[in-house]
Amino acid sequence: MIPETGTIATAVGELVLRTVRLATDLDLLTGWMNDPDTDRWWALAGPPGTTADHLAAQLDGDGRSRPVLALLDGAPTGYFELYRADLDPLAAHYPARPHDLGVHLLLAPAVRGRGLAAPLLDAIAARLLQREPRCTRVLAEPDVRNTPSVRAFARAGFTRAADLDLPDKRAALMIRRRADTPPLPRTT
Repeated sequence: MIPETGTIATAVGELVLRTVRLATDLDLLTGWMNDPDTDRWWALAGPPGTTADHLAAQLDGDGRSRPVLALLDGAPTGYFELYRADLDPLAAHYPARPHDLGVHLLLAPAVRGRGLAAPLLDAIAARLLQREPRCTRVLAEPDVRNTPSVRAFARAGFTRAADLDLPDKRAALMIRRRADTPPLPRTT
Protein backbone atom coordinates (compact mmCIF):
# COMPACT_ATOMS: atom_id res chain seq x y z
CA MET A 1 0.00 0.00 0.00
CA ILE A 2 1.19 3.51 -0.74
CA PRO A 3 1.04 5.68 2.38
CA GLU A 4 -1.35 8.59 2.56
CA THR A 5 0.36 11.86 1.93
CA GLY A 6 -0.56 15.04 3.82
CA THR A 7 1.37 18.07 5.05
CA ILE A 8 5.14 18.07 5.46
CA ALA A 9 7.34 20.87 6.83
CA THR A 10 10.36 21.32 4.55
CA ALA A 11 13.32 23.68 4.40
CA VAL A 12 11.60 25.52 1.53
CA GLY A 13 8.09 25.83 3.00
CA GLU A 14 5.00 23.84 3.87
CA LEU A 15 4.45 21.03 1.40
CA VAL A 16 0.97 19.61 0.99
CA LEU A 17 0.67 16.41 -1.01
CA ARG A 18 -2.78 15.33 -2.04
CA THR A 19 -4.17 12.83 -4.48
CA VAL A 20 -4.97 14.41 -7.85
CA ARG A 21 -8.61 15.34 -8.45
CA LEU A 22 -9.52 15.17 -12.12
CA ALA A 23 -12.37 17.67 -11.75
CA THR A 24 -10.14 20.43 -10.39
CA ASP A 25 -6.59 19.54 -11.47
CA LEU A 26 -6.93 18.36 -15.07
CA ASP A 27 -6.45 21.74 -16.79
CA LEU A 28 -3.40 22.58 -14.67
CA LEU A 29 -1.75 19.20 -15.25
CA THR A 30 -2.58 19.23 -18.98
CA GLY A 31 -0.82 22.59 -19.24
CA TRP A 32 2.25 21.20 -17.48
CA MET A 33 2.28 18.08 -19.68
CA ASN A 34 2.20 20.32 -22.78
CA ASP A 35 5.30 22.23 -21.73
CA PRO A 36 8.05 21.17 -24.19
CA ASP A 37 10.57 20.39 -21.43
CA THR A 38 8.01 18.26 -19.62
CA ASP A 39 6.93 16.49 -22.79
CA ARG A 40 10.54 15.54 -23.53
CA TRP A 41 10.56 13.26 -20.47
CA TRP A 42 6.88 12.44 -19.93
CA ALA A 43 5.61 12.18 -23.54
CA LEU A 44 2.06 13.10 -22.50
CA ALA A 45 1.50 16.30 -24.48
CA GLY A 46 -1.90 16.57 -26.11
CA PRO A 47 -5.48 17.44 -25.32
CA PRO A 48 -6.93 17.10 -21.81
CA GLY A 49 -8.08 13.58 -22.63
CA THR A 50 -4.46 12.42 -22.92
CA THR A 51 -3.68 13.61 -19.40
CA ALA A 52 -7.04 12.40 -18.08
CA ASP A 53 -6.44 8.89 -19.42
CA HIS A 54 -3.00 8.77 -17.78
CA LEU A 55 -4.38 9.93 -14.43
CA ALA A 56 -7.52 7.79 -14.54
CA ALA A 57 -5.46 4.64 -15.06
CA GLN A 58 -3.91 5.31 -11.65
CA LEU A 59 -6.95 6.74 -9.89
CA ASP A 60 -9.14 3.83 -11.00
CA GLY A 61 -6.39 1.22 -10.79
CA ASP A 62 -5.43 -1.31 -8.18
CA GLY A 63 -3.72 1.11 -5.79
CA ARG A 64 -0.18 0.40 -6.97
CA SER A 65 0.29 4.02 -8.07
CA ARG A 66 -0.98 7.28 -6.64
CA PRO A 67 -0.92 10.52 -8.69
CA VAL A 68 -0.19 13.40 -6.31
CA LEU A 69 -0.35 17.18 -6.66
CA ALA A 70 2.27 19.06 -4.61
CA LEU A 71 1.37 22.45 -3.18
CA LEU A 72 4.21 24.46 -1.67
CA ASP A 73 2.92 27.18 0.65
CA GLY A 74 -0.44 26.77 -1.10
CA ALA A 75 0.85 27.14 -4.68
CA PRO A 76 0.74 24.22 -7.15
CA THR A 77 4.41 23.31 -7.51
CA GLY A 78 4.64 19.80 -8.87
CA TYR A 79 3.15 16.49 -9.78
CA PHE A 80 4.48 13.24 -8.35
CA GLU A 81 3.60 9.64 -8.95
CA LEU A 82 4.15 7.44 -5.91
CA TYR A 83 4.14 3.76 -6.80
CA ARG A 84 4.95 0.25 -5.64
CA ALA A 85 8.18 -0.32 -7.54
CA ASP A 86 8.31 -3.99 -6.56
CA LEU A 87 4.94 -4.55 -8.31
CA ASP A 88 5.76 -2.37 -11.32
CA PRO A 89 7.24 -3.64 -14.61
CA LEU A 90 10.42 -1.89 -13.41
CA ALA A 91 10.91 -4.76 -10.94
CA ALA A 92 12.00 -7.02 -13.81
CA HIS A 93 15.02 -4.75 -14.37
CA TYR A 94 16.55 -4.49 -10.89
CA PRO A 95 16.81 -6.67 -7.73
CA ALA A 96 13.44 -5.67 -6.29
CA ARG A 97 12.69 -6.05 -2.60
CA PRO A 98 9.19 -6.39 -1.16
CA HIS A 99 7.53 -3.03 -0.53
CA ASP A 100 10.01 -0.95 -2.54
CA LEU A 101 8.34 2.37 -3.32
CA GLY A 102 9.09 4.61 -6.28
CA VAL A 103 8.61 8.23 -7.18
CA HIS A 104 8.29 10.08 -10.48
CA LEU A 105 8.82 13.86 -10.42
CA LEU A 106 7.44 16.70 -12.51
CA LEU A 107 8.12 20.25 -11.31
CA ALA A 108 5.79 22.95 -12.55
CA PRO A 109 7.47 24.84 -15.41
CA ALA A 110 7.22 28.13 -13.50
CA VAL A 111 9.26 26.89 -10.53
CA ARG A 112 12.08 25.05 -12.28
CA GLY A 113 15.61 26.28 -11.64
CA ARG A 114 14.83 27.45 -8.09
CA GLY A 115 16.43 24.53 -6.26
CA LEU A 116 13.11 23.07 -5.09
CA ALA A 117 13.35 19.54 -6.49
CA ALA A 118 15.90 18.17 -4.00
CA PRO A 119 14.21 19.43 -0.81
CA LEU A 120 10.81 18.23 -2.05
CA LEU A 121 12.18 14.80 -2.98
CA ASP A 122 13.99 14.60 0.36
CA ALA A 123 10.76 15.34 2.24
CA ILE A 124 8.69 12.93 0.17
CA ALA A 125 11.18 10.06 0.49
CA ALA A 126 11.46 10.61 4.24
CA ARG A 127 7.66 10.62 4.55
CA LEU A 128 7.30 7.41 2.54
CA LEU A 129 9.91 5.64 4.66
CA GLN A 130 8.31 6.93 7.85
CA ARG A 131 4.75 6.00 6.93
CA GLU A 132 5.45 2.56 5.41
CA PRO A 133 7.62 0.61 7.87
CA ARG A 134 7.84 -2.40 5.49
CA CYS A 135 9.50 -0.21 2.85
CA THR A 136 13.29 -0.15 3.14
CA ARG A 137 13.98 1.83 -0.06
CA VAL A 138 12.49 4.56 -2.19
CA LEU A 139 13.69 4.62 -5.76
CA ALA A 140 13.41 6.48 -9.02
CA GLU A 141 14.46 5.85 -12.59
CA PRO A 142 14.96 9.15 -14.41
CA ASP A 143 16.32 9.11 -17.93
CA VAL A 144 20.12 9.25 -17.76
CA ARG A 145 20.02 12.26 -20.12
CA ASN A 146 17.84 14.21 -17.66
CA THR A 147 20.81 15.46 -15.66
CA PRO A 148 18.84 18.04 -13.61
CA SER A 149 16.57 15.25 -12.36
CA VAL A 150 19.43 12.85 -11.62
CA ARG A 151 21.23 15.64 -9.72
CA ALA A 152 18.11 16.51 -7.73
CA PHE A 153 17.66 12.90 -6.63
CA ALA A 154 21.33 12.73 -5.63
CA ARG A 155 21.01 15.93 -3.58
CA ALA A 156 17.95 14.41 -1.89
CA GLY A 157 19.99 11.47 -0.59
CA PHE A 158 19.43 9.00 -3.43
CA THR A 159 22.42 6.99 -4.70
CA ARG A 160 22.84 6.04 -8.33
CA ALA A 161 22.91 2.25 -8.00
CA ALA A 162 22.87 1.27 -11.69
CA ASP A 163 21.97 2.31 -15.20
CA LEU A 164 19.10 0.27 -16.61
CA ASP A 165 18.03 -0.40 -20.17
CA LEU A 166 14.24 -0.05 -19.94
CA PRO A 167 11.87 -0.46 -22.89
CA ASP A 168 11.48 3.30 -23.36
CA LYS A 169 14.77 4.75 -22.02
CA ARG A 170 18.14 4.24 -20.42
CA ALA A 171 17.48 5.05 -16.79
CA ALA A 172 19.56 5.93 -13.76
CA LEU A 173 18.34 3.72 -10.92
CA MET A 174 18.37 6.09 -7.94
CA ILE A 175 17.84 4.56 -4.49
CA ARG A 176 17.31 6.15 -1.10
CA ARG A 177 17.66 3.58 1.63
CA ARG A 178 16.67 3.53 5.25
CA ALA A 179 19.79 4.04 7.30
CA ASP A 180 19.84 0.35 8.31
CA THR A 181 19.34 -1.12 4.80
CA PRO A 182 22.39 -2.48 2.95
CA PRO A 183 23.02 -1.01 -0.50
CA LEU A 184 22.88 -2.81 -3.81
CA PRO A 185 26.26 -3.38 -5.45
CA ARG A 186 26.97 -0.74 -8.12
CA THR A 187 26.55 -1.96 -11.70
CA THR A 188 26.43 -0.23 -15.08
